[in-house]
Amino acid sequence: MRILIIGAGLEGSCAAWYLARAGHQITLIERREGPALETSHANGGQISVSHPEPWANPRAPGQILRWLGREDAPLLFRLPAEWARWRWGMAFLRECTPWRTRHNTEAIARLAAFSLQQLKALRAETGIDYDLEQRGILHLFFDAAEQSRGPERAAQLKRCGLRADAVSRERCIELEPALAGCMDKLQGGLYGIDDESGDACRFAEALNDRLAVQGVEHLYSTEVLGIEASKGRFKGLHILDKEGRSGFLGADACVLAAGPWSTPLAATAGIRLPIYPVKGYSVTLPVIDAARAPHVSLTDETRRIVCSRLGDRLRIAGTAELNGYDQGPNPARTRALLDWVEKHLPGASDTSRAELWNGLRPTTPDNIPLIGQSRVEGLWLNTGHGTLGWTLACGSACALASLIDGKETGLAAFPFLR
Repeated sequence: MRILIIGAGLEGSCAAWYLARAGHQITLIERREGPALETSHANGGQISVSHPEPWANPRAPGQILRWLGREDAPLLFRLPAEWARWRWGMAFLRECTPWRTRHNTEAIARLAAFSLQQLKALRAETGIDYDLEQRGILHLFFDAAEQSRGPERAAQLKRCGLRADAVSRERCIELEPALAGCMDKLQGGLYGIDDESGDACRFAEALNDRLAVQGVEHLYSTEVLGIEASKGRFKGLHILDKEGRSGFLGADACVLAAGPWSTPLAATAGIRLPIYPVKGYSVTLPVIDAARAPHVSLTDETRRIVCSRLGDRLRIAGTAELNGYDQGPNPARTRALLDWVEKHLPGASDTSRAELWNGLRPTTPDNIPLIGQSRVEGLWLNTGHGTLGWTLACGSACALASLIDGKETGLAAFPFLR
């Protein structure tokens, strides 16, 4: 089949890889001038299989209330809010029950474990280099209540087939000596043994280089204006190319992997997606003292901030801001990330040379991505991955390719769209 893929971020690029390997003719359409320049560009760098619990959980409503009015809050719901934000927020709250949280966590965990297997296989096949670290992820607890939940979380992960240990603060320092400077504040941690980290943008760039060699057509600087369907069947895309010329691309099928812009594009085909753009922030810092910079990827569970070593750089990322499609920076949120690294990893990096980034994540209320057939025949979805786009990218794309070809995905319990 001839298949059009909208979006050359992680989800679209990985979909192109697996579908091209299956023998399909692929055209990858990206509105920016290259791959992974938006949501996938400067994320936290974590393959966080050990963190499948969604933002929507029983503790979330109380946390959000405590955070109201704080510009540097881990989750910021801006007011006044348009109807789409209120609707998404209500759906989010419905997912905060213990039963829904457990169901969603287990579904994400299964996909995450499958995705890690596929990433390892892809890496072995291609030899792609992207500042890989295979030292796990250490979830840090600076709050006694979070620490008390460590053994329960470890047991839940093990029930999902994932290796994780609840560890003392002394063990945290053994695993990552760079944490010695904050030992007096640290309560303990959870160690995700099989987790990895790496530069998602470098991965996407290298993957697209290989796709081009394999004959995948790339249409960069090309905007999709709308999706055309007739009698419930996908027909093609209306586009505006890099020369400013409008045109139409027909194909047998299409994969919508346009991150937060999947929602307005799906609407042109009469489909409403439960995806809202949630803004995240990161800073990338040069390492100036290798002994003080961690190699084990870190997650501050209290502040919802992550830290990954990317070669001679540190990537600090986190926070979630609900403010529509606004992409403007919020200095208070960037300052919170810089304050975190100065406080917890003093002397490791040069914060005066920070590369600042913020971007929109396509987030569903339950944190489960939309993967599978839309209600328009021939229009497939691979979007809504939220903060786990890097973690779930290879598994989502591999499963989608199987669904398109009518094959078993190997994930019978995951709620694919059919």
